[in-house]
Amino acid sequence: MSQELDILIFGAHADDAEIGMAGLIAKQVAAGSRVGICDLTEAELSSNGNVELRKMEAAAASEVLGITMRSNLGLPDRGLYITPDNISAVTGAIRKYSPSIIFAPYWEDRHPDHIACSKLVEEAVFNAKLRRYMPDMPAVPAPDLYFYFINDWRTPDLLVDVTDYYEKKEEALGCYQSQFGQAAPGLDVAPTPLNQGYVERVKARDALLGQRKLISYAEGFAVKSPYLVNLFGPINT
Repeated sequence: MSQELDILIFGAHADDAEIGMAGLIAKQVAAGSRVGICDLTEAELSSNGNVELRKMEAAAASEVLGITMRSNLGLPDRGLYITPDNISAVTGAIRKYSPSIIFAPYWEDRHPDHIACSKLVEEAVFNAKLRRYMPDMPAVPAPDLYFYFINDWRTPDLLVDVTDYYEKKEEALGCYQSQFGQAAPGLDVAPTPLNQGYVERVKARDALLGQRKLISYAEGFAVKSPYLVNLFGPINT
């Protein structure tokens, strides 16, 4: 069976993609797209949970969303530097799955790993088309690159109506109880920004984005280069 994907989403940690765009993922899967997620690290330095638990949570969220595949490159948490080895690892994933569209975290964020992931993906998207770079893997055409918001955001370049799939997003985020579960006395759970009403703030953000177009929930995306829009039929003036 072909490993090619329509959409490949990169995140520094499992749950990044779900925070930013689980609604779009569920919507595209329902439309028949082959969607995959590639997590760069195992989040081994996270304050709560552990690597094995995070893997189980990621698998559960993947099942909720119905994605085609999920992989983890095993790069070091808090070590996503722009190095030849890290760039080649991400490039290899792009060539393996040859997606038409790639998503990466927005390039401004309070978490340095999200910024680093964004930069690594940009580097890898460029390198993936160079036939003399990593010649043991065939070069692939440069996919379209979009950026999703995790913590920080701006006025988006694109909005996607995810109202009909928002319950799926909430269910997927609910799989990450080690990260979003409420800290409580007597439990080995450290208070972090993620378990202090974070999911509620994500929901409020998505509702605010939707309000701009009078829809219940939307996810926003940024681009760095112009994107092509094809208009069909008459335009009402």
